[in-house]
Amino acid sequence: MQFKHIVGQAAIKQRLITSVRENRVSHAQLFLGPEGSGSLALAVAYAQYLCCLDRQEDDSCGECSSCRKYQKLMHPDLHFSYPFFAKHKEDTAVTFIEQWREAFLSNPYLGLDNWRGYLDADNKQANINIAECHQIIKKLSLKPFESDYKVLILWLPEYLDKEGNALLKIIEEPQPNTLFILVAQNQDQILNTILSRTQLTKIVAPTFEEVKQYLIAEHNQTEHEASQMAYLCNGNVNEATMMLQQGNKSYHTLFVQWLRLCFGNKGIELVGFVEQLAKLGRENQKNFIRYGISFMRECGLLLAGAGELVRLPAAELETAQKMSAILNLNSVEAISGALEKAHYHVERNANPKIMFLDVSLQIVGFLKLKPTPAGDQYISR
Repeated sequence: MQFKHIVGQAAIKQRLITSVRENRVSHAQLFLGPEGSGSLALAVAYAQYLCCLDRQEDDSCGECSSCRKYQKLMHPDLHFSYPFFAKHKEDTAVTFIEQWREAFLSNPYLGLDNWRGYLDADNKQANINIAECHQIIKKLSLKPFESDYKVLILWLPEYLDKEGNALLKIIEEPQPNTLFILVAQNQDQILNTILSRTQLTKIVAPTFEEVKQYLIAEHNQTEHEASQMAYLCNGNVNEATMMLQQGNKSYHTLFVQWLRLCFGNKGIELVGFVEQLAKLGRENQKNFIRYGISFMRECGLLLAGAGELVRLPAAELETAQKMSAILNLNSVEAISGALEKAHYHVERNANPKIMFLDVSLQIVGFLKLKPTPAGDQYISR
């Protein structure tokens, strides 16, 4: 993994490169960023640059023996730890290393749901167990084999329970030339004892324009297709990757048609439309609902007088402006809430016909009656 293959993050990349060139590499670092931001990919690219035998000004060379091994995740001084679904108490990350390599190399922006798909998860909970903690201590107690540095990348330390306290000494006092990188999404779920011993690097999601240009340049998407996917994924490159795998679909026309049927209270046609939605498949249903949530958010911005923040393409912006004439902020919030609940239920395999029909009837009510959503924040004072 090289820095040039990671979407955006120019300032972070330069900071990491500078720390290596000026020999200011902290032995324990925390890369904190939302799913799909590229924090895991950055950690691997950083480690590759650190161990590169022919470092360039702005990236690793990609050709030396160290880089070639890193690109296959097979360097003897590169180690990974991550949540897994243990079948036996002695299972460690090494048990699943082949699946891990396959998962990361196919999608460096992967999330836990993607990772779950590579394992026989059943109904087990993901965690990093005490056997893995002992394995980490063992790995980091040894000297580097080939490179100047030994690197361990721990993905999602949020899944370390109190057993993670076993790592405190090795994190605080590691062997010389050892780099410990934690890659996390939620700072509040990390053990405070571990958090206090790391140097924090905050990683933000790539911008709309960065994701759009990435999709055009790397995946040959048209301007319109790239714009819609970048808009839907909201900076989550993993989501954009999943959309590419599902094929390009335009959800705008479909969603506006749904709203018009609901506004017209056309019951028979709504039933037929629900049948159409039910046939989309679970992932496409989730993307359709996500588009609806994003579209309603943009309508809300227009109604609130914040049109300069709207990111819709021209044709969709025109539709949103027309839709705003029949909406108010309360109905926008109510519809968005119904869609968020629908997304939750689709993820959990709800019956799509029943679920979409129920949401349709709710939207009919929100558009016709424009009720005030429940909650004391709406009580006049």
